[in-house]
Amino acid sequence: MCVEQKVWLNSYPNDVPASINADKYQNITEMFQETFSKYADKAAFVNMGHSLSYKELDEKATAFAAYLQVTLKMKKGDRIALMMPNLLQYPIAILGALKAGLVVVNVNPLYTPRELQHQLRDSGAKAIVAVTNFGNNLQKVISKTSLEHVILTRIGDELTPYKRTLVNFAVKYVKKMVPKYNLPGAISFKRALTQGKTLTLTPPVIENSDLAYLQYTGGTTGLAKGAMLTHRNIIANVLQVNAHFSPRTLVENEHAVTPLPLYHIFANSVSMMLIMYFGGTNLLITNPRDIDGFVNDLKKYPFTMMFGLNTLFNGLNNHAGFRALDFSHANFTIAGGMATQKHVADEWQRITGMPVVEGYGLTECSPVVAGGIHTQQAFVPSIGVPLPSTELRIVDEQGHSLPAGQIGEIEIRGDQVMKGYWQQELESKEALREGGWIKSGDIGRMDDQGFFYIEDRKKDMILVSGFNVFPTEIEEVATLHPKIIEAAAIGIADEITGERVKLVVVTHGSVTTDDIKKHCRQHLTGYKIPKVIEYRDELPKTNVGKILRRELRD
Repeated sequence: MCVEQKVWLNSYPNDVPASINADKYQNITEMFQETFSKYADKAAFVNMGHSLSYKELDEKATAFAAYLQVTLKMKKGDRIALMMPNLLQYPIAILGALKAGLVVVNVNPLYTPRELQHQLRDSGAKAIVAVTNFGNNLQKVISKTSLEHVILTRIGDELTPYKRTLVNFAVKYVKKMVPKYNLPGAISFKRALTQGKTLTLTPPVIENSDLAYLQYTGGTTGLAKGAMLTHRNIIANVLQVNAHFSPRTLVENEHAVTPLPLYHIFANSVSMMLIMYFGGTNLLITNPRDIDGFVNDLKKYPFTMMFGLNTLFNGLNNHAGFRALDFSHANFTIAGGMATQKHVADEWQRITGMPVVEGYGLTECSPVVAGGIHTQQAFVPSIGVPLPSTELRIVDEQGHSLPAGQIGEIEIRGDQVMKGYWQQELESKEALREGGWIKSGDIGRMDDQGFFYIEDRKKDMILVSGFNVFPTEIEEVATLHPKIIEAAAIGIADEITGERVKLVVVTHGSVTTDDIKKHCRQHLTGYKIPKVIEYRDELPKTNVGKILRRELRD
C-alpha cells in the first residue's frame, strides 16, 4: 500500500505540514539569501576556536565564485571536486561553486588512489579543491583524470594569522601529516579568495532542474556511482527536514555540532544546510576520531543539538571526559547513516539528557526520506514516518505493494529523489521504477500506525537453510554482552545450510567464544546463533563510521 499522511496522521504532530513547496526557490544560492541578510553578523560556523559569520561566508563564497568564473574560465555545468574534512574552507568552497553554477563532486579525502581516480575520471571533474594532506594521492592519479585546475588549502588557512601559522606548522612538521607531493601549477585557496575579491561575478541563470551535485554512493555495496542531485532535490530535502524537525529545534538560537563529514550527503544536507537555512551556528569537528580533541571542543561550546551515528555515540558514551560535560543546554540528537542500537541510544540519553531521533535515507534521495517524530521523548527503534511530500511503501520481489506487518523492500517517491545515475542509463533504469518510485535496497516493514522499520540491508541479509537472518539483529544482541564493544555479522558459505553466521567482534577484557555463543543463545533462535567468532582490534568502517560488512565478507 502507498503510505500517505492520512494513514499515520493520528500519530503525527499537527505542527508539521503534509507537504512542502520544492519550487519555492530557483536554486540553492537563492535559498540562503535571506539567511545571509538577516543573520549577517552571527557566527555561521565554528572550527578550531575560530568563527565565520554569515556575512563573511557570503562574501568569501562570492569571491571564490568570481575566481572560478573569471580567472579559471569555468562555466555553468562544469564539475568541481571538493576533497577536505570539516573545515571552514568547505562551506566557502561549496557555496562558491554553486554560486558559479558548477556541479559539486564531493570526494572522501581518505580515498585510496584507485578510488580517487575512479571518481575524478567518472565525474569528468575539471577542477579540485583539496587539503594539502592529500596532495600525494592526488599527484598519483592526476595524469589519468580530466583535471585542469588544482586548488590547495592547508588545514589552518581560515584561522587567525597566529593560529594559522601554529596549526599548519604542527600538522606538517610535528604530526607529519602532509606527505611530499609535486603538483606544478597548483593554486592557493587563500590566494584565489584574495584575487576573487577584486573580480566581479556574473551570476549565471541556474534553474532548479540543473544539477547541483554528483554525489557518489558510499561504495559499501560495490563500485561507487554518481547520483545526479539537482538544485530542486537539495532544496526539497532541506525544506522537508526543516518542516519535520524544526518544531523541536531552537531555530536561530540552535548551536549544532557536526562531527560527520560534510562531504557525506547526510551531514551536507541536514547538518550544514538545515542549520544554515534557519540561521543557527554550527561547530565543525575536523577529526571526530580524536575523541579527546572532540571533547575539548565541546567544553568551549554551549551545544544544543548534535548530529551523529551509532559508532560515534558508542565511543562518546565510553569516554569519561564526555560524560563529565555540561549538558544543560542540550536539546536533542539526530542520528543517521546506520541503525542506532537501542542500548547505545538509551545510554546516550542517560548521559546527555538528549533523546536520539533517528532519520533514514539514501544518497539517491538527497538523502532523508523518513524520521522519528520530533515530539518523542526517548529512542524508538523505528525510522519513523515519511517526511512531508514523501511516500514510502513496502514491496515484494515482483514489485507488488505489501500490507502493514509484512516484510519487503522499501521504495520511495518524493521531490528529493535523484534524477538518475551519472552516465549509467541501465543502473538508473534498474533503480528508478515507473511512477517515480526508487528502490532503496533496504528490507523493512510498516506497522499499522504507518511507522516504518528497517530489518536490514538487502544485500547484507544472510540466508540460513531458507531462513532470513538480519545482521543488525545479531549485532544488537552481541553488543548487549558487557565485554563486546562492537560487532558485525556476515554470512559465510556452508555446504549444508547454504550460509552460516559469522560474528566479528571488538572486545575489552577477556571473553571466550563459548561465552559469546552462550550469550547469543539466550536471545536468538538456533539458526541465528553465530557459528564462527572472529576477534579484531577494530572493524572496517567508512569515514562516516558505517561498518563495512562487504569488506569483512571479502
